[in-house]
Amino acid sequence: MIDDLKINETLRERWYAKGYWTHDTIADIWQRAAVAHPDREYVCDDTGSRLTYGEVDDKAGRVAAWLIAEGIKAGDVVTLQFPTWAEFTIVYVAVLKVGGVVHPVPRNYNDVDLEYAMNLVGTRAYLSPTFSHNTDYEAQILSVRGAVPTLAAIAVLDKQAPSHSELPTFDDIYERFEPLREPVPVSADSVACILPTSGTTGKPKQSMLTHNNILFSERVFTRELGRTQGDVMFMPSPLNHATGFFHGLISPLLLGGRAVLQQDFRPREAIELMNAEGVTWSMSATPFIYDMLNVLDAEDGLAFDTLRLFCCGGAPLPPALIERAARYGVLLCEIYGSTESCPHVFVPPEKCAEWNGAWSGVPFAGIEVKVIDEMGNEVPRGAQGEEISRGPHMFVGYLNERDRTDRALSDEGWFYSGDLCYMDEEGRIRINGRKKEVIIRGGENISAREIDDDLIGAPGLASSATIGMPDTRLGERICTFVVPSDPAAPPTQDGLIAYLRERHVAKRLWPERIEIIDEIPVTATGKVKRFILAQILKERMEAE
Repeated sequence: MIDDLKINETLRERWYAKGYWTHDTIADIWQRAAVAHPDREYVCDDTGSRLTYGEVDDKAGRVAAWLIAEGIKAGDVVTLQFPTWAEFTIVYVAVLKVGGVVHPVPRNYNDVDLEYAMNLVGTRAYLSPTFSHNTDYEAQILSVRGAVPTLAAIAVLDKQAPSHSELPTFDDIYERFEPLREPVPVSADSVACILPTSGTTGKPKQSMLTHNNILFSERVFTRELGRTQGDVMFMPSPLNHATGFFHGLISPLLLGGRAVLQQDFRPREAIELMNAEGVTWSMSATPFIYDMLNVLDAEDGLAFDTLRLFCCGGAPLPPALIERAARYGVLLCEIYGSTESCPHVFVPPEKCAEWNGAWSGVPFAGIEVKVIDEMGNEVPRGAQGEEISRGPHMFVGYLNERDRTDRALSDEGWFYSGDLCYMDEEGRIRINGRKKEVIIRGGENISAREIDDDLIGAPGLASSATIGMPDTRLGERICTFVVPSDPAAPPTQDGLIAYLRERHVAKRLWPERIEIIDEIPVTATGKVKRFILAQILKERMEAE
């Protein structure tokens, strides 16, 4: 049982008193939904799988019964390694039915990654496909199980290939076990899920979120975005991330609605899938909608038939992108948060056009946000500082890393995001990028993301990412990596500067060096791996 949680007791009492937290677990919510509408479709994917609430409940109940038979108890961690498949719903519900902790890991974890992650969290059971995306997951788990002393149970889903070992398959379990009918009781303040952060360097931290954290977050998320049971969610993001798991699957559950999954994002196929399934809203990183808009611009007659709201996370939204989406009948809504702090700042849909990318949003109801300086003091409205927040959504620490927890999460419940922002007199917030994404040029702080936003739409430019370039005089100068739309005619520094000058972009934001690259390296959630670009730049400069 995981018990090293950091929850301020005064805040806990306040949130229960206000109804932000309740005594319901996610399993309790699931149970009611499955009873209320067993024949309603809950999820489908682009592999042809479709599952109703009743079908998920039955199969998850059988997997839950097997987990109990294997000795899995409330509070035990179960590691899931799955593509973005509908069957993920079966395993996450099964784990929550036994009072376990869901630990989804990236599908591209190799044996070394998997061994490290499972030992870090003390995995008691592991569930995966036999095979997918050229990866033999069955062979991989067999190769590392002896190095994970806590691991007691393994099962594999033979969806794309038959099992080649003695491991039980899901079909075996479905046949052998009767469903567990009632969830194992656990506290709503216990850990429901452990998610690795999407950091760009080093080993990821393991963020712990309780049932109450997740349920509050998704309730306020769906309510303030005006979502209803009739809405259909499209989710192309990996299910081992908060975006994919919580927004893609928990939000529709709370609504009694549907989710549509795409295992490998391809923009044209995504548009066709959304149209076929009647998708009305989505949540993902900005590059997803950017790529789809490029397809729509290139193909006459193709359109979004039913999509009306696309929530973007990971980076501030440039006005040009908002305007492009509006031409196709889609509101782009900026959402801000992190694995630790869930989404807690948003642009209300009715303000998307009016604010047009000028603001990242306002806090969701029940969440506090402050902007502070290096000394921890609040800065005047309009001045830049670090964004900190607290509320019922907040994670309860990094597993087995109390020192890192204490550095990020104060005793009073404030989470230090490491993101730069400012707030106006009306409480509107503008996120300007991470501290580590700031270029310090001659003592002036320059946001790398702001430069990239300004370059969107430049002739010959498919995409870009800006970093600081070491400079003996100024400390750093501005270096922009660019991906040409036509490799035979890459954009030049002069051409990009001319584009920026025409748009009255300040000279201090002009790139001082251009590096051509085939592809910008990004994480699974679309965040630029700037440390890789820094290494590439270092090597190129040394070769000059």
